[in-house]
Formats: sequence, structure tokens, C-alpha cells
Amino acid sequence: MITVLGAGVAGLCAATALAERGVRVQVLDRAPEGSGASWLAGGMLAPFAEGESAPAKVALLGASAADWWHARTPGVARHGTLVLAPARDRAELDRFAARTEGHERIDADRIAELEPDLAGRFRSALFYAGEAHLDPRLALTALADGLRGRGVQIRYGVQTAPDGADIDCRGLAARDVLPDLRAVRGEMLLLRCPDVTLSRPVRLLHPRFPVYIVPRGAGLFMVGATMVETDAAGPITLRSAMELMAAAFAVHPGFAEAAIVETGVGLRPAFPDNVPRIRTAGGRLHLNGLYRHGFLTAPALAEQLADAFLAARQEVCLAN
Repeated sequence: MITVLGAGVAGLCAATALAERGVRVQVLDRAPEGSGASWLAGGMLAPFAEGESAPAKVALLGASAADWWHARTPGVARHGTLVLAPARDRAELDRFAARTEGHERIDADRIAELEPDLAGRFRSALFYAGEAHLDPRLALTALADGLRGRGVQIRYGVQTAPDGADIDCRGLAARDVLPDLRAVRGEMLLLRCPDVTLSRPVRLLHPRFPVYIVPRGAGLFMVGATMVETDAAGPITLRSAMELMAAAFAVHPGFAEAAIVETGVGLRPAFPDNVPRIRTAGGRLHLNGLYRHGFLTAPALAEQLADAFLAARQEVCLAN
């Protein structure tokens, strides 16, 4: 029996990759179900748009993410990503275009064709047709259900990791053996706004606080997310909430009447270079440092981890 510590996106993807290879697995998490940074994620599968600030390896890891999720979870929407900027911030759009691939520059007519509710609001945009998005909560639930269907036990509220745990996907809790992990705080809003319809994630560029809006269906929108270098995990700040709400209003004034259904704060684990990786430390194989790219990079890393784990176990068997 292989024990995976952590039931966020990293742990559930790792357990899935192992279980699909016929490995007997159990998953343990110290937190309650439905908590943690993964639960608050945007769910954008955007390897091209993320390339604006992410290292090239992140895009490589995320290239197959949409296919991986589509094969295992419902609700992967392949409608692309729309990147916008107010007229006064046109230079931000030019800069974003120069730093990314996989896009076409579109005019106001094409914007209106893609998103009728944005007609007449923006003169130009970048459209990343090959990108996708999902609802993280539905995706995590689907992975957990799939694992249980394979006989995998998932236990929450387990405060002490058992001796002999094999795979560590605990995020920031693994700093006891991965001291170079740091926390990056992310804050989000969940809005209900039946007066606005969007079909794909919309990113609004701004020199200080770029924001994205991700449609979740049934009039729900996730608006995020801040990036603050801190370990503080308290409630959302007034400044962050105001910036997120102002950005949503700038995309469409209909958001002024939106109901704030939920606010959330999560601490993302990140290595100094913001590149997620697999490491061996403390007698365990670690998958960590997913930063803001958990749903984008976890599938490929989980497949690599499962292959590495089975190869190492095969070597031990041959040696004996």
C-alpha cells in the first residue's frame, strides 16, 4: 500500500496516476475536505497566457493538461482565453503579446462575436484559442470519486503522517523537509451575476493588479487573484477586495449588481524560481511548489512522479 500525503490537486493527481498503473494507494490529508489552496484556484488551463510571467517549463508541463483533465473529469471547457486592457493601458496589451505565443490579436467586432456582452467595450484583445478552463471544485471531486471507485481510501483530518509514507504532496506543510518553499497568498471572490454572460476566462491587464474572471456557469464567476509574498492566512483585505471588484466592474458594469457569494484566501507553495518540481527528501518523493499553476502542471508532474516511483521500486526488486 502506497501512502500519498495531501489531497489537493497535487496529491489527487499523483494518486490517480499511481492507481491507473495498478498501484494500491491511500490518500491522507490533515485538513477537512473542501479546503486548501486548490479549492480556491481559478482552474485556467492556459499554458500560453501564463507564459507572460511563468518560466518556459511551466508551459511545457501544461501543454497536455486539458486533455488529461478531459479524460478524467467533466466540464472542461475548451473556449480559449481572452486578454483585454483598457484603452489607457494599451501598452500592457502590447507587452503581453510580445511575451506570449499562441494568440491572435482581434478587433472590437471579433470581441463582440466571442463575447456578446463585451460588445463595444474594448477596441482590441488577444485571443488564445487553444486554452481551456474547468471548475476546480468539480474537478477535485471527480478525481476523488474516481479514486474511490478504484478502491482508494481518502481520509481527511489526519493530523499525524504515518511512518513510511511514500509520496508527499502537502504543499506548505512540507517545509519541515523542503525549507526553500515559500508562501504566496492569493485572494479571490466568487460572484453571482446573472446579468453578465461570459464563455471563457477573461484577463484584464493593469500595471499594478492584473485580474482574471472565470465563468463557472449558472451565473457564477470566480474573480482573482492577488499575489502577495506573505505567510499571513487571514481574511481577504479591503484593498484586495476593492481591486478585484473594481476590475470586474471595468470588464462589465453589470458586475456592480453582483452578489458576493464567497471570499477566499489561500497560501500557494512556491520554490524560489516558481517552477514546480519532484524531489526526494526525508525518505519521501515530493511533488510540490505548484505556485499558481496547480491545475495546469499537476497532471504532467503526477505522471512523471508515478513513472519515477515505479522505476525506483523495480530497481529495488531487481537488486533483491
